[in-house]
This record gives sequence, C-alpha cells and structure tokens, in this order.
Amino acid sequence: MAEVEIHTEHDRASDPFGQRVGVMVGAIGIILAVVTIASHRAHTATVIAKTEANDQWTFFQAKKIREHLLDVGAGLAGALGGERDNVRELAKQYVRDRDRYREQADAIEVEARAKEAQSAAEERRALWLDVAEGLLELGLVLSSLYFLSKRRFFALFGAIAALVGSAIGVAGFMI
Repeated sequence: MAEVEIHTEHDRASDPFGQRVGVMVGAIGIILAVVTIASHRAHTATVIAKTEANDQWTFFQAKKIREHLLDVGAGLAGALGGERDNVRELAKQYVRDRDRYREQADAIEVEARAKEAQSAAEERRALWLDVAEGLLELGLVLSSLYFLSKRRFFALFGAIAALVGSAIGVAGFMI
C-alpha cells in the first residue's frame, strides 16, 4: 500500500501582512471580551437600580396611604368626638403620625428619584458599550475576512471599525 504524504505550507513567512492582521484580530478579540463583560455588567446594574427604585416607590406609596388614613382618622375623630379630651388626644396623635409619615415619604421619594437617575445613567453606559461591542464584532469579522480573501481592504475596514468601537467603548467606561 502506498503511503500518502500531505504537505502543508505555512504561509506565515510568505505573508507578513497576514501575521499583523492575525495579531490585530487577537487584540480586537481581547478588547471585545472586555467591552462585552462591561456591557453585561452595565445592563445588570441598570436592572438592579431600577428594581431598587421600584421598591422605593412602593415603600413611598405605603407611607402616603398611611399618611392619608391618619389624616382621615384625625378629621373624623375631630368631627365626631367633639370636645372630649381622649378624642382630642387621639386626633393629635394621628396628626403627629401623619406628619411623621409625610416626612418619611419625602425622604423615600428623594431616594427613589436618585435610584431612577442611577438606572438611567447605567442604561446610557450600557448603550454606549453595546454600540462599541457591535463595532468591535464587525471589526473582528471584517479583519478575519482577510484570511479568506487576501484582500487588504477587509483588514483596513476591520481596523477602522475596531478603532471606532474602542473609542466608543472608552467613552462608555467614562460615562
């Protein structure tokens, strides 16, 4: 039986531009991984902040309901109880509790608005990182097409897309 020998050529030595493109593809892949992780973390932070804001708004509503109930109770006690001392004292207690709930609700509202602002900021960051991720992926694919076609313009367009994506990614980290 005849032996079959398969000779493979390594065209690394004959294609120095291809070597540079290969290194560029590796670098783009590393940057893409970092931006992708940051994007996912920004989306997670957005969801967490939004959930915390929703929790604060629910707490705010509970305080406002208590405030309203005590306001109604104080009004009813005053209207129906007349001049009795125990009813007047109960109405005063209701008013004190109502005012306390109002102050607590105001503080909770401030915290809820801050959480909403944090959620919006994280969503903006995630958007920038998503755009950067898309451009880096485009750069990776375009650059890789060089190896199939040996056309340098693929590497050039890939490098441009990757540079723009990297710049947008840096901007996303700065926001």
